[in-house]
Parts: sequence; structure tokens; C-alpha cells
Amino acid sequence: MQFNSFLFILCFLPLVLLGYFTLGRVHPVWSKFVLIGASLFFYAYAEPRTLLPLGLSLLVNYIFSKLLESEKLRWRRFFLAVPVCINAALLLYFKYLNFAITNYNALFHTDHALKTLLLPVGISFFTFQQIAYLVSVYRKELLKADLIDYLAYITYFPKLLMGPLMEPVDFVEQLNDLDRKKINWDNLACGVKIFSFGLFKKVMLADTFAAAVAWGYSNLGVATAMDWLLVMLFYTFEIYFDFSGYSDMAVGVSMMLNIDLPINFDSPYKALSIRDFWKRWHISLTKFFTKYVYIPLGGSRKGLFFTYLNTMIIFVISGIWHGANWTFLLWGILHGLMMVFDRIFGKLEEKIFEPVRWAVSFFCVNVLWLLFRSDSIGQWKQIIKTIAQFNSTSISEGLLNSFVLPEAGFLTDVLHIGRLTNGIHGFWMLSFVFGSLLLCLVPENNYKKRMQNSGFTMLLAAVAFVWSFICLSAESVFVYFNF
Repeated sequence: MQFNSFLFILCFLPLVLLGYFTLGRVHPVWSKFVLIGASLFFYAYAEPRTLLPLGLSLLVNYIFSKLLESEKLRWRRFFLAVPVCINAALLLYFKYLNFAITNYNALFHTDHALKTLLLPVGISFFTFQQIAYLVSVYRKELLKADLIDYLAYITYFPKLLMGPLMEPVDFVEQLNDLDRKKINWDNLACGVKIFSFGLFKKVMLADTFAAAVAWGYSNLGVATAMDWLLVMLFYTFEIYFDFSGYSDMAVGVSMMLNIDLPINFDSPYKALSIRDFWKRWHISLTKFFTKYVYIPLGGSRKGLFFTYLNTMIIFVISGIWHGANWTFLLWGILHGLMMVFDRIFGKLEEKIFEPVRWAVSFFCVNVLWLLFRSDSIGQWKQIIKTIAQFNSTSISEGLLNSFVLPEAGFLTDVLHIGRLTNGIHGFWMLSFVFGSLLLCLVPENNYKKRMQNSGFTMLLAAVAFVWSFICLSAESVFVYFNF
């Protein structure tokens, strides 16, 4: 089930809120049952068969969690390593088996058939949450592996499919706080507000840019250099508004349930370096890698060489985690190399004029997002070559028309901007680009302002919700839904 659907907004969410707070007044444990049941339904709605691998994952990991709960257990580290390896193996099997077969066939000129696998939705995210839970029990951050709390943590529907990743102890503490079992009208209002802004990001911005990007990749042979330069920028906007829009909606829904999810985005396109970018982009994933991989490897405690090596290891893992394609691996490696570069030359970079630092960083992010989106490294190189040659500055009509939405005529009449729309070629595309730049670079991000309610912001949220809701004619999938 998707957040940006009539079923979720009109039926699922109201019923969950009603059941959670009504049954929670009878007994706190009933509110947990509501969350677990609703989350499993949310997960299995599109494909019930995905419940089987999720259920097996829950069973295996909980058994090991109960074993790790005992301090008397011998070989505790071994009993932690086993489920972590099982989780990693399942992730590799479902996501990368066919990728491995394809590359084996290409390398050794064989013809092994690909496997028909049903990829469990959100496996990349709930696998990491399983590992976090196991480690928390092992380290005694959680003193007890309670079955109900465990199921609620792993399956919690606002974060189940695409995060944000959350520390088990933070979730469990909030889940068992009796004061949070009562409706908090401020949280409800703020949750609706941030959900509305997230819905607008997804439906009105991300999906519009996605149509333009899809046009580019559907017209590889005819798209001009200027087209590709713009498509590169459009995908930069698409993936940000798509993923941060989902995160806003997840945070908003969770606020309505009085559970605070962690921040996932902090205006990443304001970054002055790649290192700064990764302090702002997908923050919960960065924190996960830092706590569960980078620090155990030694972090920055073993000298510069191992600091750089550990950094590269993290980004190689990040690239692999994102998908089964050489493009993702190269994307991770290049980000890792730029992170190392920033560590080496950080003090020199600070002396450079800030707008120049921003422009260079933003351009690098754009180029690497183009790699992230491309079907192959060869395709990416060809697109970059087309842009570099810059043989044409014309913009294709098909690309411009991607931004002419059905409501364009209505807005033209209401705002009396007919002269502008007729006089400026590509007016609607320019409006989206400059409006998106302003949203990315000027205001503080939604998460930090989530508790600030005023008449003006609530009016904006209402307009955003109504406009987005009217445009929900077709349910679109989030970019990270495939990861």
C-alpha cells in the first residue's frame, strides 16, 4: 500500500488512528496489536505472498534475540554473528542472485537461467532494522526482547517499507509511554500538516519531474545536450522530492500516533561539499552505517589510512545496498572517493568562496544522480558525452510539455498570467525549476519546523493537501520503494 493512495488516506489511516487510540484506552497492549495487525495488512496489501519471507525473518531473528537476552549464554558474539549473516544472506539472495547469474553468464559465456524470485518489498530496510534490534539486545540497550514490542518495531508501517531507520530503544520507549496512548491534538494537527506537505512534494513535484525524466530516457537518440542537462537536474529534484516527501508523510503519520521518527533529510542541496551532503541526505541510513559498520571497523581511531579505507567500505556497501546494478556500485565508489577527498582537503576547501563550493558540490551530486538513474554505466557515459559536447542548446517540445499539467489552463485564468505563459517559451518548466530551487535552498526543512503551527502554514498545508488529493488520479510508486 502506498501513502499517496485514496485507500490509505480515506480508509486505512483513519481506521488505524481510531482503533489505536480507542483500544489503547481499554489496555495499552491492544494499541500494539492494532499497530501490528495494521502494519501486516499494509505490507501484504499488494502481494500477500510477501508475508512469508517477512514472517520467516521475524521468526528467526526473534529466536536469536531471545537467546542473546541471556547474559549466561556462551558464545554470545557467535549467536549475534549467525543471524546477522542470515539477514545479509537473505538480502543478497533476493536482490542480487539474478544479478550474479547475469554477470556469470556474461563472464564465462554460459547460459544459466535466471530465477523467478518474489522480491519482498522493503527488504533492504527491514533487514537493517532486524540487525539493529539484534545488536541492541546484545549490547543490553534493550534489557528484554519482548515479542509484542519486537513485532511492533519491525513492522511499524510508517517506516516499514522505506524508513527512516530508527533505533529500537527509541521506538520501544515511546511505544510503552502511557502518556502517548492518548490523542494529542497538537501532534495530530502537526502530523496532518507535514503529511500534506510531503504529499504535495510527491504528487505535484516528484511525479511531474519523473515524467520529464522518463521522456529523456525514452528518447535517448533524439534528446539534445540541453535536454540531458535539464533531465539531469530534473532527476536531482525528482529523487529528493520523492524520498523526502515519503519521509515527511511517514513522520506525519507517526506524529498522529504520538511516535516521533528521526530526521531523514536536512536540506541536502544546501550542502557545500559531498561530506556535508551526506550529513543531510538519508540521515538515518548514514547513522546506521556509522554505528553498525564504520565504528566497529575502527572508524577514525586507527589513523588516516584506515579512516579512508573504512569510509570507502561504507560507500561500497551503500552502493551495493541500493540495487543490483554496476551503476549503484560505481555511484557508491565515486561518492566514497569524494568523501575521502573532502577529508584530505577540507581545510583548503573552507577558504573557497561558499557559492563556488555549493555550485561544485551541487554539480557533482547531479552528475552522480544521473549515474544512479541510468540503466548502465555505458548509458551514463554516453549521456555525459552528449552533455560535454554540447552540440545543441535547443530544448525538445516533448520535454517542455511534460510540465504542462491539466490544471495549467485553470491556473492561467485564475492568476491572469496568460501573457507570461504565451510570451515565455517553456514557462511552466521554468516555474517548476525555479520554484524547486527556492524550496530546496531557502526555507528550513519540514522536519525542523514540524511543531510550528500558524494560520498561514495550516492554510498552505490545506491547499497542498487538496491540490495533491485532487491530482491522485493514478497511484505512483516511490523511487526508493524498489530498494
